Amino acid sequence: MGAKMGDTGDQVYGGCVGVDALYVKLISSDQHEFYVKREQALTSGTIKAMLSGPGQFAEFETNQISFKEIPSHVLNKICQYFTYKVRFTNSSTEIPEFPIAPEIALELLMAANFLDC
Repeated sequence: MGAKMGDTGDQVYGGCVGVDALYVKLISSDQHEFYVKREQALTSGTIKAMLSGPGQFAEFETNQISFKEIPSHVLNKICQYFTYKVRFTNSSTEIPEFPIAPEIALELLMAANFLDC
């Protein structure tokens, strides 16, 4: 799923280039890079606005977003939440609790507020 054959016969997976890219790259304040499926990243209203069309955001063309105020340990948890949210939205099974360590709860709350997710 998501793979196609390249010119040399090797499998090529969706990248981050172009408007129809399968993935987006999220960069934390400490320069860690997270590649996330575009569908999952759009869980965030802020990211959705940045990637939704030509206009005021350069991120629309690059599919790369730098978060100057979000450290990697928080952005990692946010990426996990994107996967959790997509997986369990409209699920008919019991939804498990999303685990959050108390030591990152405040930072995570502030980041979630900014990202609108």
